[in-house]
Amino acid sequence: MAETNNKELNIIIISDAAGDTAFNNAAAAAAQFPDAKINYRRYPFITDQKKLNEVFQEIEKYPNLVIIYSLVKDEMQMPIIKFAREHQIQCVDILSPIVEAIQQITHLKPNQKIGAQHSLNKKYFDRISAMEFAVMYDDGKDPKGFLEADVVLLGVSRTSKTPLSLFLANKNLKVANLPLVPETHIPKEIYEIDPKKIIGLTNDPSVLNEIRRQRMISYGLNPDTAYSNMDSINKELESAQKLYKELGCYVINVAHRSIEETAALILEHLGIDNQAN
Repeated sequence: MAETNNKELNIIIISDAAGDTAFNNAAAAAAQFPDAKINYRRYPFITDQKKLNEVFQEIEKYPNLVIIYSLVKDEMQMPIIKFAREHQIQCVDILSPIVEAIQQITHLKPNQKIGAQHSLNKKYFDRISAMEFAVMYDDGKDPKGFLEADVVLLGVSRTSKTPLSLFLANKNLKVANLPLVPETHIPKEIYEIDPKKIIGLTNDPSVLNEIRRQRMISYGLNPDTAYSNMDSINKELESAQKLYKELGCYVINVAHRSIEETAALILEHLGIDNQAN
């Protein structure tokens, strides 16, 4: 397989059902690595060896693979483990460790029924839809997403917009986000949204400076650029604050706050019970 930037990752999701359980787990984990470029490649309803072999033939062309699989039948799991070993690919079994733990305690044998873990209720499907929405409308990719979103996150670079979007998606919220770049046109859709649905994210200049410097260093680049310059950072934050005031939106300083803490503030602002999702 050809070498490429190791910050770009192809996550291969193989499932004998829809693959939503594996996708949710992968997306939640990937949210901890906002600097990585993640490509999700989903292969649902892989229920026999022929389909599995077709998957293997296709994914061989992709670099930097991690295989996430959710398969209830042992005979379907073994070929994946063998393929991963032969190609020196990381693979993660989502289902088996939990099934084995339950089996050890209950002394019951799993029935290996495909899809048995899914209760087909509205909340479940809302969560899947929200995750897909967050990926589709990340980084302001399509302005129409702002009008359809339950929450719109605004913020300068490195204010945790993408991780927050995915975390809130796991709370069944459709989230779109927009990076704020000085002197860049703000989509008209932003001004058409109920201000209560807009969350302005900010940060302390010194914290932002350190985060951006470390990001440049991780890329092997000079950390002292306009991107991390304190004067530039102050101007970005002032410009963002001016927009927040104009919109009349709720503002959160994410400095020294975890994703969970920031999300809790957003849910409280929206009047949503954090424990009910």
